[in-house]
Amino acid sequence: MKTEQKIHYVLRIAIAMCFIGHGSFGIITKQIWCNYFAVFGIGTKAAYALMPWVGAADIALGLIMLFRPMRAIALWLVVWGTLTAFLRPASGEPFAEFIERAGNFGAPLAMLILSGGIKSFKNLFELIDPAAEVDAKTMARVYNCLKTVGFLLLIGHGWLNLLQKKSLLGQYASLGFTEPAKVAQMAGVFEITAAVLVLFKPIRNLILIFIIWKAATELFYPRYEIFEWIERGGSYGTLIALWLSLKQVSSNLTIPFLSKKF
Repeated sequence: MKTEQKIHYVLRIAIAMCFIGHGSFGIITKQIWCNYFAVFGIGTKAAYALMPWVGAADIALGLIMLFRPMRAIALWLVVWGTLTAFLRPASGEPFAEFIERAGNFGAPLAMLILSGGIKSFKNLFELIDPAAEVDAKTMARVYNCLKTVGFLLLIGHGWLNLLQKKSLLGQYASLGFTEPAKVAQMAGVFEITAAVLVLFKPIRNLILIFIIWKAATELFYPRYEIFEWIERGGSYGTLIALWLSLKQVSSNLTIPFLSKKF
């Protein structure tokens, strides 16, 4: 299987995980969602009534992207993923909450770029062909997209650690750390350093370490662990796709600034 095909399937799975996980919180009516509905002036009672419908739509769109991917759905998920992530700072949470969720909208955006973009209205509703040829220029765009998304999601999470986010401190305390604030500081510095390396000096072995780090640390939520881990599939998926794309672009001598062996 070609590298671009592997990236295609990784992104499909990542997008499905992200929106199925996110939709699951709507089905179980996660209380904090009331804050996001309130941004639009929707009260608590109406928010709880709407949550399962929003959740079911998310799950359905995630499944469509998994089994019958179309550019129209990917485009909508870019918009929807950006909006839902932005509702966090809009409701009073730190701006870091928005950029930490870059994988939510970054994975479908990378899929759109990989598929050649949108060429016509009809093209929006055609199935994305995983075996379609991808030229070097398109791969360079995918690579730069993935690099940027990886930078954002890592620096966002690092920022939240430095801000001493309460739920992160609770995770570290539940793991037995007696000084969770210090652990958060160290984790924050590590993740911000990782973000800078991803953007300016992406090395495959280091990216692999960051993938393992991200996937492992997202397992520590004290409640709804499995749904939280699944929802962050966009984060793991974009990092895995970046790891795959590094091999492709670094060996392509038609792109001089990407021809250096990593």
